[in-house]
Amino acid sequence: MGCPKNQVDSDGMEMLLQRADYAYAPTPDGADVLIVNTCGFLEAAKDESIDVLQELGRAKRADQILVAAGCLAQRNGQEVLTRAPAVDGLLGTRRWMDVLELLQQLRSRESGRAMQRYSLLGDPEHEFDAAVPRPPVAGGSAYLKISDGCNAPCAFCTIPSFKGKLRSRPLDAVVDEAQALVAAGAKELVIVAQDTTDYGRDRGEPDSLPRLLSAICNRTGDDLRWVRLMYAYPGHVSDALIEVMATQEKIVPYLDMPLQHGDPRTLRRMRRPSKLEMVYDHVEKLRMAMPDIALRSTFIVGYPGETEEEFQSLLDFVEAIAFDKVGAFPFSPEPGTPAAALPDPVPPAVQEERYGRLMQVQQQISLAKNQAQIGKMLDILVEGEGEIEGSGEPLILGRSYRDAPEVDGLVLVPGLSGVPAGEMFQVHINGAMEYDLVGEALVAETFSSKKSNLSFS
Repeated sequence: MGCPKNQVDSDGMEMLLQRADYAYAPTPDGADVLIVNTCGFLEAAKDESIDVLQELGRAKRADQILVAAGCLAQRNGQEVLTRAPAVDGLLGTRRWMDVLELLQQLRSRESGRAMQRYSLLGDPEHEFDAAVPRPPVAGGSAYLKISDGCNAPCAFCTIPSFKGKLRSRPLDAVVDEAQALVAAGAKELVIVAQDTTDYGRDRGEPDSLPRLLSAICNRTGDDLRWVRLMYAYPGHVSDALIEVMATQEKIVPYLDMPLQHGDPRTLRRMRRPSKLEMVYDHVEKLRMAMPDIALRSTFIVGYPGETEEEFQSLLDFVEAIAFDKVGAFPFSPEPGTPAAALPDPVPPAVQEERYGRLMQVQQQISLAKNQAQIGKMLDILVEGEGEIEGSGEPLILGRSYRDAPEVDGLVLVPGLSGVPAGEMFQVHINGAMEYDLVGEALVAETFSSKKSNLSFS
């Protein structure tokens, strides 16, 4: 559950289990072991994780083992055990690689005595420096986690409390994993961390991300087409990083830089960088180096003390920068964070109204950005297929370099079917909506030699 970083850890656990002769069970009732890799970032995500654990617990057989892993287990394991009493074990955020040790403890419990719970939380005694074992890549895209933990002091964020301080993975281990993912079918690698741009600082090598990205590009074969960078921190987007992004052909001109707000007063209460001049400077340099770059950001509305004037500053900022993609969410007070104790909370109704206004402003910007793509040729990575509502006409769903998986829009290709997920081909963009593009595949022969069941309209 939760973010792409959790997905990477889940993939690692899956492969460790398979190597130890565990086999995947397609349904919970057919499993011996049930593992929920939980999310604990927001209260809503925490409650969702608890609901899943409770549901599995109610149906759990006496001989089944239920493990709560990941962020919520690390953040508040006692609450997990209280609210989901059927949970047998806890596995912390930095202990996923010890999943076999935990299962051995749980499966070796003496029969006939009270079922004892076991926990593996906190930092391990060893560093996991090897390439993370991963399953075959489905759909052509894979997440590559380069570090864990975070050193940022954001007042609203719980992550450092259960993820701990930044720990960067060794460069060679990351590159080895990148090579393995490409060999397993990845055409796109999505670089993730709590703060990708802080990579290497804990090892005494600040601004190491450009060197890492260059190594990934140079040491992987031609099968790797796209390298995408997520979760950049304002102030850490260096000139060296911009140069590598602009000169390495495999790195797509796309950057996700969550800024959280556009008013200096709000940003100071958030304990975030508040010099907006720095952001404007970053954006100018990025666009000069990569004129076609797609920029994504994320914002919080309704932060404690946010006045109408401050919110208007956010709207003005979003319009001035004209981000290609924007995500937003109303503020959620997380227990234990400095933001939860701030005065002047914004009423939920006002939060929702401001959220709607922000997204209305961004929709017009996104539409204009998408309309500017009409007439261009774009490579897309196929994610799946569907059909047009009403007519039933087949439809291929893909992503261009401008779209990160799961959070951005799609390129829709009507009249085409049977192209497997993970294929890449070029389309002519002939339509645009607020979030999605519409395109036409020009060269049918590209696929007809590979798949016999393609149909074109």
